Amino acid sequence: MVVKIPAKAVVSASTALGLVAALTACGSGEESGDQTLTYWASNQGASVEEDKKVLKPTLDRFTEETGIEVELEVIPWSELYNRILTAVSSGDGPDVLNIGNTWAASLQETGAFVPYEGADLEAVGGEGRFVETSFATGGVEGEPPTSVPLYGLSYALFYNPTMFEEAGIEEPPSTWEEFIDTAEKLTKDTDGDGQPDQYGVALEAGSERQNSHFAHILAQQYGGKLWSDGPNFASPEVVDAVKLRLDMMAEHGVVDPSNAEFSDGTQSIADFVDGKAAMMMMQGSARTTLASRDFDNYEIAQVPMLDPLPGKPIQSHAAGINISVFNDTDNKEGALQLVEHLTSPEEQVYLSQEFQTLPVAVDAYDNEELQGEQMQTFRTILTEHASPMPLIPEEGQMETVLGESIAGLFADAATGSEVTKADIRKALKEAETQMDAAN
Repeated sequence: MVVKIPAKAVVSASTALGLVAALTACGSGEESGDQTLTYWASNQGASVEEDKKVLKPTLDRFTEETGIEVELEVIPWSELYNRILTAVSSGDGPDVLNIGNTWAASLQETGAFVPYEGADLEAVGGEGRFVETSFATGGVEGEPPTSVPLYGLSYALFYNPTMFEEAGIEEPPSTWEEFIDTAEKLTKDTDGDGQPDQYGVALEAGSERQNSHFAHILAQQYGGKLWSDGPNFASPEVVDAVKLRLDMMAEHGVVDPSNAEFSDGTQSIADFVDGKAAMMMMQGSARTTLASRDFDNYEIAQVPMLDPLPGKPIQSHAAGINISVFNDTDNKEGALQLVEHLTSPEEQVYLSQEFQTLPVAVDAYDNEELQGEQMQTFRTILTEHASPMPLIPEEGQMETVLGESIAGLFADAATGSEVTKADIRKALKEAETQMDAAN
């Protein structure tokens, strides 16, 4: 999971990080002693209380193995980033904490976290323990990471097999050309009022996060990238990437114009569940929401790719949640033991099943309980067809600025306005200028 951070918050956060770069946060040892660790966990399930129930057994097992108690606090995503910044600047933080993996480069700049290198990296299982694409999200490329992966996620194509069968479609599309053709067959006026009420695909078209993710994914399929010594949004490859997705609404009419207002990560899922859309592209954690709505009439396939493919076969960014240790913990050895425990193959099997995430420990995939077709599809995408979002301190701000720009284009398309390639290039150039001015 990757969390959207408002532009103003990110700018102020960057300022704060610069001011506190030499500071580190204190662990909890002064109050509770070396045999107690404090752990800030991100909210992965339907509620904070549900997360506590899921995490209690694994933390109890850790205590049984080591004698170290763990004081757990589950923090909602809406609060976590600012809580971390406050902890860094005040020197009053936990021993161990979860972070959104796109924050890794920004938080690395503070100097507040233990670098995973040498003996400290070996203490948590070594680099070889982890899925390579997930491990690559731990910090700036070429520097020792200050976080290691804990929960893996990737995008995939969810589709309704009943709707496919009714439309005479035998298998999910594997190319974007096939995808548009499939989506057109699935876009129907079922009630005879002259307007489609079933669409081929649902998009979170107002989501800054999802817009920037797919700009990243599709730009690489076209042979480009979002960042190259600065923002690269108006490059031909990124423009083509944005146009491909925008045209699903603007040109092909396979996306309901109302999707331009979908932004919270749940609205397209609701349309999918309610039969208003036959396909959606979401991260694996969407399965938790589908289960909460007692909906299981779906199957999963890989995200389509260009054919011919001028760039890289990327179908997702390497999404997920990482785990870090504060430098000033009074029990670094115990903190690293907790990281090792939570990322061990055995606990990864348990956590992935409870939170509908992907294991980040390679050996976890050998477990017979994880041999289902869905898990294998997600594993293939994460391990073979995923790449991290740009590993830069400005990543959160980049998602906001770029994502807002693309959301604005969808809003124009939803009103029936013609959106040309030149319009897309102009909007993305303005987003580049905004990024340059802020940094």
